[in-house]
Amino acid sequence: MENFNRFAGLALTAIKSNFGQLDKPYKLNFAVTYWCQSRCLTCNIWQIKPKGELRIDEIAEFAKKNTSFRWLELTGGEPFLRSDIVNIAEEFYNNCKGLYMLTMPTNSLCDRAMVEKKLRKILDLGIPKVIMTVSLDGHRDLEDKIRGVKGNYEKAMSMFDMIHSLKGEYRNIDHFFGYTISKFNQGELKRTIDSVAADLSYVTPNDFHVNMGQVSSNYYGNEEMGITANNVDIVNDIETLLRMRKRNNSGIGAVEASFLKKLLYYAKTGNPPLRSRSLDASLFLDSFGNVYPSIMWDRKVCNIRDTGYDLSKVWRSDEVDALRKEIADGKEPKHWTACEAYQSIVGNITSMI
Repeated sequence: MENFNRFAGLALTAIKSNFGQLDKPYKLNFAVTYWCQSRCLTCNIWQIKPKGELRIDEIAEFAKKNTSFRWLELTGGEPFLRSDIVNIAEEFYNNCKGLYMLTMPTNSLCDRAMVEKKLRKILDLGIPKVIMTVSLDGHRDLEDKIRGVKGNYEKAMSMFDMIHSLKGEYRNIDHFFGYTISKFNQGELKRTIDSVAADLSYVTPNDFHVNMGQVSSNYYGNEEMGITANNVDIVNDIETLLRMRKRNNSGIGAVEASFLKKLLYYAKTGNPPLRSRSLDASLFLDSFGNVYPSIMWDRKVCNIRDTGYDLSKVWRSDEVDALRKEIADGKEPKHWTACEAYQSIVGNITSMI
């Protein structure tokens, strides 16, 4: 019953967001660290040598003072490089009584046994839905080239298989491959899916979440890297995946299908298919405590250390309201990223059509 109540709370909050601005955000996109072992051609996060990242006691204080989150995304860098990743998840689960879903990616380069041990502890917390994304940007040789680490493809296969095995014990876990289309792998999606299916026979096209390579100065640090794929190849890749996917009537399946169709629209037009829910349904918090509307904006809202870890002190300020108006007027960078798109989909009633 508690899990149903948490799900209902998330659904009702998303519906409510259709009819007016929310008093508090219900999704937190939190980069828990910028440490990363990858050497990706599409991203410069791995070149950051972070100092002064939020400590667990600071994260705990933030969670205690901001309890509205129903959906938590812990990203990085590589989240499992934080030795206290289980404690981070636990602080939000204990303080955000309506928390229904935790999503988290991994580059698969951490020790598999360590990841399994920590993931089991996270699953044992009782979060109703935990979704893991295993990053994979190509078939065997291409993946290793893009990620800059020899053997990365094999590690991704092993990590996905380990997570898959947990589904036999835990009802609250799901997992996908996260594939980002860039100029380095454009036109290679079908070959990648076929390659993975040959290695892991249970994998289907529905197990692939696809995103477009995005340019961001405040997050990826890749604005000068020229990662954008050719639009014709992007469209072909997305259309191919839509043809290959089987119909899935689950909530997650329906949202993912809607996301892909709208990603196709974005690829064809360059325009976001729905209005952004940044600074309404969601926000982005980096590992140093800086708050941004989204990963795409370099306009900082505040640093939580300066607010005593309490978002309410700035959430309804004139400055934030002015920034919110810019977003509503479509002045934010044009993008359609998964961390922003999903709540835009569920927060617009007709968007599922």
